[in-house]
Formats: sequence, structure tokens, C-alpha cells
Amino acid sequence: MSTQRKNDLLRQGSILAVAGILVRLIGILYRIPMSNLLGDAGNGIYSVAYGIYGVTLTLASSSLPLAVSKLIAQRSIQKQHQNAYRLFRTALLFALLVGTAAALFLFFGADFLEKLYAREGLAKPLRIVAPTVLVMSGLGVLRGFFQGKNTMIPTAVSQLLEQIVNAIVSIVAIRLMMQAFAESAQQSAYGAAGGIMGTLSGALTALLFLIFVFFLCRPHLRRQLRSDPYGVTESPQDMVKALLVTVIPVILSQTVYQIGFTLDDLIFGNLMAAKGIDNNTISSLQGVFNSQYNILINAPVAVATAMASSTIPSIAASTASGNRREIRRKVRGVIKFNMAVAIPAAVGLAVLARPILTLLFPSLTAYRDLATNLLVYGSSAVVFFALSTITSAVLQSINQMRTPVIHGAISMGLHVLILYPLLKFTNLGIYALIIGNVTFPLIVCVLNWRSVGLALSYRQEIGKTFVIPLISSTIMGLLTLGTYSVLFALTQRNTLSTVAAVLVAVIVYCFCLLWFRCFSRQELYDLPFGGRIVQLAQRLHLLP
Repeated sequence: MSTQRKNDLLRQGSILAVAGILVRLIGILYRIPMSNLLGDAGNGIYSVAYGIYGVTLTLASSSLPLAVSKLIAQRSIQKQHQNAYRLFRTALLFALLVGTAAALFLFFGADFLEKLYAREGLAKPLRIVAPTVLVMSGLGVLRGFFQGKNTMIPTAVSQLLEQIVNAIVSIVAIRLMMQAFAESAQQSAYGAAGGIMGTLSGALTALLFLIFVFFLCRPHLRRQLRSDPYGVTESPQDMVKALLVTVIPVILSQTVYQIGFTLDDLIFGNLMAAKGIDNNTISSLQGVFNSQYNILINAPVAVATAMASSTIPSIAASTASGNRREIRRKVRGVIKFNMAVAIPAAVGLAVLARPILTLLFPSLTAYRDLATNLLVYGSSAVVFFALSTITSAVLQSINQMRTPVIHGAISMGLHVLILYPLLKFTNLGIYALIIGNVTFPLIVCVLNWRSVGLALSYRQEIGKTFVIPLISSTIMGLLTLGTYSVLFALTQRNTLSTVAAVLVAVIVYCFCLLWFRCFSRQELYDLPFGGRIVQLAQRLHLLP
């Protein structure tokens, strides 16, 4: 591969990675006002509906962008433009058929799913979100087409448009629906339906944008088709087979995680109902767990996910060249960076649990004590989810695609064996979900860690990867808690005290990392804004 092509791939991959980070940030930020508007019960119904939609979407279309981009890229590189275009049309037909089937299942099966999940009012948001699966199927094929043509800008812009429209419409629709049905006994269900409208609106906006871009590119595509020296050499049957062979492993990989989340909703709802707990209370408990707790846990994990996405091409390139020393160096660096982010995030969420919840969710006060306890006891999940995400990405990048799928399936099976008896035979209730939420990624971590070690003859350095971040985070946590306590005692203002405590946390933690020499000079340069970090560390005499 030429240096120019490597640089182009790196640039295009960076565009998609930056867009992915922005999309995740928008997704986390808009859920905060959305959660405040919906209330605990509405959040419970919305999160269950979205979990079911997530599984359906994964089965129907989530794998299409990756599969289509890979297949079209293979043919485009070989100048087989007519085969690439026919594969694109075959994928569109496939997406139309599968997406329609999935959408019909959600729409007409909404009442059945409402009974299955023991969640009154669930059918309303499910029927609204049903067409989104069909829209996302077509959207996935178009995104895969442009990515296969080695241009990530249409995909990146469409992702940002989708999330922005989703955020605006969700918040506005929730407010209108909650006001319109203020006297209804199912106000929460109508509010959840309003929230799910944003998902459909965002997907439609992104689809229309990519259709517009596609028609703009048609003259160029026609020139490529006319210049094709090979013509059509693949039958529709060959293309469908290639599509299925590529799609199925990705579906299996993604479905394991999606099923895990919605399975918790299914088990929890039915077992709590069997114990005589009323529907509104169950929805409220699920709302606290899926909105207040999960939103905050997922924020730092999003950094790990973005890092995983941007790391795969680099490690894969080293794998292709057979440079095992370089692979180990990159793996060691990315795991260390992730732990340097995840460990202080977990400690910070535990120490400032109540102040952060009060700041972000001022209207959700009914279960404030419960939400605080969930965040304190379950904050360690940040570390395990980040580590499981990045180790799964490492395994995929060294061509062990099935290994993370197998580990996820094993962990999910053990997760059910742990969760079910805890819910059925104890009074832990929602706390059982916290135990499951921590043990699920922990099991994946252990299994992935073993596989990475065996595959690469690799051992992670423990001191600078785990011990120093943990010691630095402990110091940070004590000073942060002290800062908040003193300021709040003096001002009685939670927002001011929390913001100041977070700033102190960042400064203290970064100082401790540099003081304990967690990163070498070269590793600092590899970090975002690494040059400025090195300059600052030198001025403070924190680098040798």
C-alpha cells in the first residue's frame, strides 16, 4: 500500500472517528433534558422500547454499513465498478426486504411485546419506532456505499444530522406529548412515544441527505461504470452469498451485547411484577437505572469506544505486516490510555454521585437516594466496560473476529445465571441489575485478556496501567470531595460547588499522573494535544 493511500485512509478514518465522538457526545447530552422531561416512569418505558428497537435494528441493518463498505471497497480497488454497483443495488433490495419484515414485526407485534415485557404503554413507542428500522436499513446501505468508495464525509455529516435532528425533535415532541396528555393515565407512555419520534425524524433526515448526495455523485458513478474493463462478472446469487457471509458474523457480534441489555428489562419487569410490584413503580425503577445511572456510566465508556474504533486500522496494519513488537506496543499504549480515562471517571462518579445527579437531573428527585446508591456501587462498571471494549477491538484487529462474540455469549449466559436467582430469591431488586452490570463486562475482560495474551505472547504492564491511575484517582477523589464539601458549606450552591470540584479533580489527577511518571515523553506525544501537554509538564518540571 502506498504512503499516499495510507495517509488518505488515516485521514478518512479520522473524519469518521471525530464524527463518532461528536455523535456520542450529542447523544449523551440530549438525554439529560429528555430524562428530566420524561420523569422516572417515562424513562423506564422509553428505555425498554429503545432496547427492543436496538435488538431489532441490529438484526435487520446495523451490520450493513460495515458489510457493504467492505465488499464495495474490494471491488472498487480492483476497478470492478459494475460489480460494485450491482452489489450496492442487491444490498438495497436485501435491506428493503429485511427492514420491512422487521418494521412489520415491531408494529404488529407491539401488543405482544408489551405483554411479554410486562410494561403497560410499551406498544405506543414501539409502533412509532417501527418504520425507523426500514429507514435505517436503507441508510446503512448508503453509508456503506460511500465508505466503500473511500469517502467518509457523507457518512460523518449524515450521522451528525441524524443526531442533531433526533435531539431537537425528541425534546420538543416529549414536551408537547406530555402537555397534550397531561390528564391521561398513560401520560408517561405518550411521552416515551414522543421521545422515540426523534429517532425516526433523525433517521429520515440522514437518509434524505445521503440520497441527495448520491444523485449529485451519479455523473461520476456513470463515468466509472463506462470505464470498467471487466463488466459484470458476478451473479446476483454470488452477491447475496457474499453479503450474508459478511453480515452474519457482525450481526452475531453486535447482537450479543444488545440482547444482554433488553434481556435485563425482560427479566426484571416480569419477576418484579410476579412479586406484586405495580407497573408504575417498575417503570420508575427501570427509568432510574437506564437513564440516570446508564447515561453517566456510558459517558466515559464512549471515549473507550471511540478509541477502539480509531485503533483497529492501526493495529490491523501492523498485523498485516507481521510486526508483533509494534502490535504489542500499540496494544499496551491504548489500554493504558483507556485506563487513565476510565479509572478516574469511575472514582469521580462515585465521589460526586449525588452532586452530579442533582446538577444534571434536577427534576428527578423521587428516587434520588436510589440513583445515588446505584452510581456509587456501580461506578466500577466504567472500568470494566472500557477494558472489555478495547480488548474486543484488539482481538478483532488481529483477525480473531469470532473470539469476542464467543466471550460475549459466555458472559451473557453467566449474567443470566447470576441475575435471575438474585431477582427471584432475594429482595435486592434494582440492585441486582447493578451486580449484573458489573459482572457482565468483568467476565468479558477476563476472557479477552487471556486471549490477547495467548495470541500476542503479551503481558500488560500493571504498575503504570492500573496502579498509578488508581493511586492518582484516590488522591483526586479525596481532594475533590473536600473541595465540594467546603464550597457547598460556604455557598449552599450545588452547581458552583460541583463545577469547581470537577475542575479540581481534572487538575489534581493530571498533576499526579505526570508526577508519578505514568506516561513516557513519547507516549505523551501520542496523546491528543500531546505536544502542549509535554510543554506544560516541562515548565512544571514534571518530565525528566
